[in-house]
Parts: sequence; C-alpha cells; structure tokens
Amino acid sequence: MAGNILGTTVYYDADCDLSKLEGKKITVLGYGSQGHAHALNLKEGGFDVTVGLRKGSKSWSATEEAGFTVKRNCRCCKRC
Repeated sequence: MAGNILGTTVYYDADCDLSKLEGKKITVLGYGSQGHAHALNLKEGGFDVTVGLRKGSKSWSATEEAGFTVKRNCRCCKRC
C-alpha cells in the first residue's frame, strides 16, 4: 500500500483501481519520454489509447508504427 519515502507519498499497483478506466478512451498528449512510457503502459494494460501530437510532429510516424491512433492535439481536446 501507499508509503512515505523521504516525505513523499509513493503509490503502488495495489493502491490503484484500474476498473475506473475500463471502457473509457484515454488520450496521452505528446510522445516524448513521458508520453511514450505512459501510452505504452496503458496500451499494454489493455486500454484504448490515442496519442495527441501537434501538426507536423517528428514523432507522428513512430507513434503510428507503435500501433497507436494518432490525432492532432486540438482534435483530442475537441478544440478544432
């Protein structure tokens, strides 16, 4: 369960209720070091993940090659 390490609360798998995410579409904005890791973890966990990138992003093709649906950021946020 959650613990305290050097004044910071650390959460573990047992602390999460992933059923709250079941059946929902999840969008990760960006595919840099953090976005890449989060998107892959969610995808491997069986979730429906879309990656939002800016128009002309150099990461677009790599993201598609990794098997993700890719959309422009503004489309993911319903702002276009």
